[in-house]
Amino acid sequence: MTREPLTLGISPCPNDTFVFHALAHGLVLGAPPISVTFADIDVLNSMAAAGALDVVKVSYGALPWLLADYALLDAGGAVGRGCGPLLLTADGRALPELAGARIAVPGSRTTAYLLLRLWAAELSIAFASVETLPFDQIMPAVRDGSYDAGLVIHESRFTYPAFGLNQAVDLGEWWEATTGLPIPLGAILVRRSLGSERLVELETAIRRSVEQAWTDPAASRDWVMAHSQEMEPAVADAHIALYVNEFTRSLGPEGRAAVAALLDRAAAAGLTPPMTW
Repeated sequence: MTREPLTLGISPCPNDTFVFHALAHGLVLGAPPISVTFADIDVLNSMAAAGALDVVKVSYGALPWLLADYALLDAGGAVGRGCGPLLLTADGRALPELAGARIAVPGSRTTAYLLLRLWAAELSIAFASVETLPFDQIMPAVRDGSYDAGLVIHESRFTYPAFGLNQAVDLGEWWEATTGLPIPLGAILVRRSLGSERLVELETAIRRSVEQAWTDPAASRDWVMAHSQEMEPAVADAHIALYVNEFTRSLGPEGRAAVAALLDRAAAAGLTPPMTW
């Protein structure tokens, strides 16, 4: 009997399409059928909060609100070094001048915004306003003067000079220097109501999808580029190389320590609810 497809929500970014290509196309032996929805990470966080998907990529910053209904998987997520969000400006202003700035961020529960809030609290910097924009609209808005600074993620690390913008803060660099740990950015969650056997099945299938992507990177090429929002192939390749790593295969002890450090610090600062794993 054919099983009803499970719903999977991921971003159209190259790291997600690269990782999930084999699973989404029925190329992982024994894996359940999958129906894919693509959305911006802030939208995925909201869809998970509404319980709208079986399997979903979310921000680690959103985890404290989601773990009652979803379980965190060990495979498929985005954790790494040298890959953190950047705070950009159009005028090269120094850090003290960011106090009172108008900031655009990619979502209220994104890891990027959580890191920004932790960093700002450490330096006692208060912004005049913070507004959410789809991540691909942030750089044009800062360039055009609608905001004093913008918090960017994903491939914007590679493309911001083309918008005439300057890096004010590398929040990943700050996080690594402060904690010595990698940056936990995106998590893969599975609905708990599917049951423990299905959770194990999906974790195994996602890990095999990662491994198949590495074994045959050309297999996913067309799918990756079709969803990469007119990104240059070289940028897509750099994106995948940065965000898909051994932590994608398995969080491992260091990845789990990074997640715990982020969310424990956030809870201690009153920015998120305390974690209940």
